[in-house]
Amino acid sequence: MATDDQSADRPQIYLITPHSFDPAAFAPQLAQVLDGTEIACLRMALAGDDEDSLARAADACREVAHARDVPLVIDRHIQLVERLGLDGVHLPDGARSIRAARKALGADAILGSFCGASRHDGMNAGEAGSDYVSFGPVGESSLGDGTIAEAELFAWWSQMIELPVVAEGALDVELVAALAPVTDFFAVGPEIWGQDDPLAALRTLLAPLG
Repeated sequence: MATDDQSADRPQIYLITPHSFDPAAFAPQLAQVLDGTEIACLRMALAGDDEDSLARAADACREVAHARDVPLVIDRHIQLVERLGLDGVHLPDGARSIRAARKALGADAILGSFCGASRHDGMNAGEAGSDYVSFGPVGESSLGDGTIAEAELFAWWSQMIELPVVAEGALDVELVAALAPVTDFFAVGPEIWGQDDPLAALRTLLAPLG
């Protein structure tokens, strides 16, 4: 997952699935969102560890995403990436699993690292070979340990570090407007999936981007 020329002016969107969903019902919703807004990457973020359930969900998400040239990564489950035909993995533990994941999945896999609000963890993840780091939550949320990743962290990162950075966790319109100049990606998921029209909710959330 890399930024493109447009990203210098406008952050890209990194879409996160719900933590629980029925694949047959979710696939059309996902397709509508991917058809209605340019999405850079999709993360499958199921909360459970049942491999049959993960496989069914991955099949549905992969079919929709890959038909639209959107890469699909999975939360945590390094061992399922190749088996399920996915593009990479999002790891929740800073730099700790990056080297092992890169060794297991090879140079072409997308590896991302959630680093909470820690500049130090982000730098270590980059040095270990992560393709991007994610900081958050940026608003009031139980993501990570709940410590808010402040705008100053993103501003420092964007000035000092070339590695793409993702802002996630309790995004709202005001946070999107404030962080747009200093982040490469907005990770959006819980903010929209509970709404009657997820695509409309996403468009409203992203209105400050123009």
